[in-house]
Amino acid sequence: MCLVFVCDEDERVLARQIAPGACPYCGGMVQALDVEKEWRFCFVPLYFKAKRKYFCTICARRLTIQ
Repeated sequence: MCLVFVCDEDERVLARQIAPGACPYCGGMVQALDVEKEWRFCFVPLYFKAKRKYFCTICARRLTIQ
C-alpha cells in the first residue's frame, strides 16, 4: 500500500516594507511582509490569498495588529 500526498501549499513573499511603530517585546523595528499563499491539489490551484504579516526585525516574533 502506497500513500502519496498530492496536496501542496506554496507561500511566496511579494514585498517587504518598514512599518511604523516598534515591537512591544524588544523595541525593535517592525517589518511588513506581503505574502501570497496558494494551495494546490494535483497541480490544480484551489485556494489563493494575499496577506500582510508583521514581524519584528530583532526578535523575529510575528506581531498582530489590534
